[in-house]
Amino acid sequence: MISQTIKENKIFENLSEGELYEHAVRNGEANILSTGALAVNTGYHTARAAKDKFIVKEHQSAKNIWWGENNKPIDEASFNSLYGKLKNYLSSKNVYLRKCRVGAGDHALNLHVWTEYAWHSLFVKNLFRNSQEQFHKPDFTIISAPGFKADPFFDKTRSDTFIIVNFAKKVAIIGGTGYAGEIKKTAFTVMNYLLPLKKVFPMHCSANVGKDGDTALFFGLSGTGKTTLSSDPQRGLIGDDEHGWDEKGIFNFEGGCYAKVINLSKEAEPQIYSAVNRFGTVLENVVFDKNGMPNFSDGSRTENTRAGYPLHFIDNAVEGDVFGHPKNILMLTYDAFGVLPPVAKLDYNQAMYHFISGYTAKVANTEIGIKEPKATFSACFGAPFMSWHPSVYAQLLAEKMGKYKSECWLINTGLCGGPYGIGKRISIKDTRAIVNFAISGDKSSVKYEKDPVFGFEIPLTFGSADAAILNPSSAWKDKEEYNLKKKELAKMFAENFKKFSVADKGIISGGPSL
Repeated sequence: MISQTIKENKIFENLSEGELYEHAVRNGEANILSTGALAVNTGYHTARAAKDKFIVKEHQSAKNIWWGENNKPIDEASFNSLYGKLKNYLSSKNVYLRKCRVGAGDHALNLHVWTEYAWHSLFVKNLFRNSQEQFHKPDFTIISAPGFKADPFFDKTRSDTFIIVNFAKKVAIIGGTGYAGEIKKTAFTVMNYLLPLKKVFPMHCSANVGKDGDTALFFGLSGTGKTTLSSDPQRGLIGDDEHGWDEKGIFNFEGGCYAKVINLSKEAEPQIYSAVNRFGTVLENVVFDKNGMPNFSDGSRTENTRAGYPLHFIDNAVEGDVFGHPKNILMLTYDAFGVLPPVAKLDYNQAMYHFISGYTAKVANTEIGIKEPKATFSACFGAPFMSWHPSVYAQLLAEKMGKYKSECWLINTGLCGGPYGIGKRISIKDTRAIVNFAISGDKSSVKYEKDPVFGFEIPLTFGSADAAILNPSSAWKDKEEYNLKKKELAKMFAENFKKFSVADKGIISGGPSL
């Protein structure tokens, strides 16, 4: 156990916000801004080091893991050696222990999170659920030591940075990176492996609930509007990122939010703006002026500026262990090709197909002058954190949708009327109208037409949304170009889907027809 290698007077357990502020400033880790927030610089790593993540290949879990690009194996001997070096490194350090949990009710996982940085402990306090009991033996342990670096030659890592999960030992170790998102996503990875063993569906999605208890789920990759659209002042926010779905309903894994804050404004997102500008919030890589005021429009350190804060910092947040089964599931995509409709109704097979695909497409800006749309597919809308084959999660989705009669909608928050350079982004007004109607409108009289390529149903009218944009074919001036782009996108879907080797004919039928 790690506690046996560290002197008792070097362990700081479950410190308060004020104490962690004091430690972080004294240690030279952070600055207190005029707003009260704690500003930190994560160093070289300002985002997840996805290529440096490994899972220990051991007999208990090896047969269940979907080995590949996102789940790379490392042998037990290498893990044990690196783990020993890490414990030795921390033995002379001040170490912060946070006893907390992720999940809720029957699926709460008790965690011990050991961190080298005081601000990491505050981040964990904000993001995870605080435990009411002082348990001594955790269900899982996460250790984060940014100052400790691996030796790739001896330790069999890709670089000096590593994130390694060992399901047999119930330990995860992180080194060489100060990006706090690694701690959060490591816990998510653990839950994504454990919950399917109990037939519980873990989900990378946001969730909210209406006044009548009607729950809605929002799946989507970064930039599709998942956080913005689920933060509806007329509905209670359950959580913005990670949830589970069991026989009782929906539960939040977390006790906080981890929001991207580049270009955050008080006018556009007042709730999030208020939450991040107060005592207790951790701001990662946000530039601030000499007066200690944050400049959210400055992306000179990274475009991936982040804020970690407790859920109750959001005015309309609701806290609890379980919420009702979702009546509506929304899969969000930003389609920069401009061929997907603003809204389409998916049947069960189509929902599984699009869930496994996890599609979005944005404009690539990697080179000056190159601004062509680039398709991105991330299985289950969170491939880097999914330990099992995507079909396992898709089957859980189908079972839950069938049993609880949930409807599924594909929502395009991207372009309409043409590809990038010609089409225009669907207005937030129209998108909100579509989302609100999908969640709470009376759709009994809505008429649909079937898309001949993708097979989903496109509504002819949908609440107060502009009917002229609902069918993208009518919004394009060049119909021939539209058909070509549509077939091009359909081929991308089909080519991507091949790598999953899905044998289920029902799921395959949910894809586009070529």
